[in-house]
Amino acid sequence: MLRGYNAAAAGMIAQQRNQEMLTNNLSNANTPGYKADRASMRAFPNMVLQAMGTDHAQRYGTNEIGEISTGVYMQEATPNFRQGDIEETGNNTDLALLQGEMPEDEETGEQGALFYNVQNEDGDLRYTRNSNFTVDGAGFLTTGQGYYILDDAGDTINVGDEAFNVTRDGEILTEDGAPIAQLEVSHVPDPAQLVKEGDGLHNYEGDGDIVSAIGDDALPYQIQQGFIEGSNVDLQQTMTNMMQGFRNFEANQRALQMYDQSMERAVNDIGRIT
Repeated sequence: MLRGYNAAAAGMIAQQRNQEMLTNNLSNANTPGYKADRASMRAFPNMVLQAMGTDHAQRYGTNEIGEISTGVYMQEATPNFRQGDIEETGNNTDLALLQGEMPEDEETGEQGALFYNVQNEDGDLRYTRNSNFTVDGAGFLTTGQGYYILDDAGDTINVGDEAFNVTRDGEILTEDGAPIAQLEVSHVPDPAQLVKEGDGLHNYEGDGDIVSAIGDDALPYQIQQGFIEGSNVDLQQTMTNMMQGFRNFEANQRALQMYDQSMERAVNDIGRIT
């Protein structure tokens, strides 16, 4: 009986966390460069049931009756780094990063992904696909949240004002064609090792080497000025998953109520002394 309580409660907790993840995806459907999270559900180890005090072993040659499930849990939420739709904005500071076919990671079989290099408020290196850039009061190219965009030397980029041009390979030029800097574009071999930190920033916690994609034919990309990469959240699929998750939550809730009613009867009726 108590095992049923635990399994139903675990299912409700897993679906609640899944709903929270899907809700966050839905709320970021219009966030440039946002990568939707995907839930990884896992089952707790099954328990083996054994017959006690019966002739089960003599009849079947074993005391084992079978296995019983002990519930599920949501192990983690991993971002889906599929390219989002490219949207034209006309803003000179919006620089959409379009990546071509990326090589697969030898261990995971997953494709790598390309990112801009960003300096966070602590001066640490982070990565982003949010290409909705701006120019701050000092003339530096930053994200919309004020984090500095870095060039291929790891330095911040001072463009002066919004009157600049960017080539397809990421070279920043003045209106007269004079070079200012080269935008760094980094290849992350295993994007699953990236951890979201908010404001579109990702921290890499993997072991693979992150290399520059600049001039590397095996890591094709283009930068389109005046465009942004939209969120890759699939609204219809997300709503469908939310409805399915809600039904699963309700099913576990009803099972929990049934166990509760059975336990109440066991305590109040079966155990009553007449």
